[in-house]
Amino acid sequence: MTREMVRHSSRIKGTFMVLFSCSLWGISGSMVQYLIQHHGFAPDWLVTIRLIFSGMILLSFSSAFGNKRSIWSIWQSKNERFPLLVYSIMGMLGVQYTFFVAIEKSNIATATLLQYLGPVFITVYLALLLRRLPSKAENIALVLALFGTFFLITNGNISKLNISAEAVFWGLSSAVFLAFYTIYPAKLIQRWGTMLVNGWGMLLGGITLSFIAPPWEMQGDISLESILLLVFIIVFGTAIPFSLYTYSTLYIKPNETSILASSEPLTAAIISVIWLQVSFGLFEWVGSFCIILATIILSLQKEKRLKSQD
Repeated sequence: MTREMVRHSSRIKGTFMVLFSCSLWGISGSMVQYLIQHHGFAPDWLVTIRLIFSGMILLSFSSAFGNKRSIWSIWQSKNERFPLLVYSIMGMLGVQYTFFVAIEKSNIATATLLQYLGPVFITVYLALLLRRLPSKAENIALVLALFGTFFLITNGNISKLNISAEAVFWGLSSAVFLAFYTIYPAKLIQRWGTMLVNGWGMLLGGITLSFIAPPWEMQGDISLESILLLVFIIVFGTAIPFSLYTYSTLYIKPNETSILASSEPLTAAIISVIWLQVSFGLFEWVGSFCIILATIILSLQKEKRLKSQD
């Protein structure tokens, strides 16, 4: 097999990993909405269960397949303890909790799309931090994101919101926490690896929330269906897709991963319309594509900046 064939095979493998991961995330998000609406589960309890069990699974993966360092070694460094705790609570727990509440207040499609405004907040934050104006392409992306959000929450009718003000608040809060979740742990991940940092982040975030929503105080209708959905959300909706998404960067470029990840909100929208019978009008679809396009543009701009710094 030639080098070109090996490279092509690797790109196909990496692309499949990302698309499959995003499909699982979209499906699991729809299952979260189903559990909330049809089985009476509370978002905070679902987040507690998801984070604790997913964290344990990721730490197990890290121990078995990661580097030779112990999963406990990160705690031996005094300089890493506080940043890891901040990331666990403000990053991992923050983004998961606000996202699940946004699903409860609206639906999985809307919540996912609002959360995908995270790169917009990152762009604005970096522009302020570096004291530079956004580039022409970034400005176009910001305008697209604004139009997309407008269409999504009004469905073209400026006189009233298509979703509640609470849904808008929690969705945009999820985007802000996603921006923090993306930026803050960069040094931790560089030193300790994505799986180890996020494994501890999930576990500690889940333990923190358990003081409010204890995992042993089960909420909602317990049935074979709800238990199977919970297992899917934890294993196939978190641990497996996260691992695949992480390993995809070994085969394709990070910006390609980010662009392909834009398929997640589209997957969530399609599944919610077909399975959950969520009503999605023309302007909402237009808004969805505007937000996805803005995310793709910002991903491409990030890659250009990285190349210019080399």
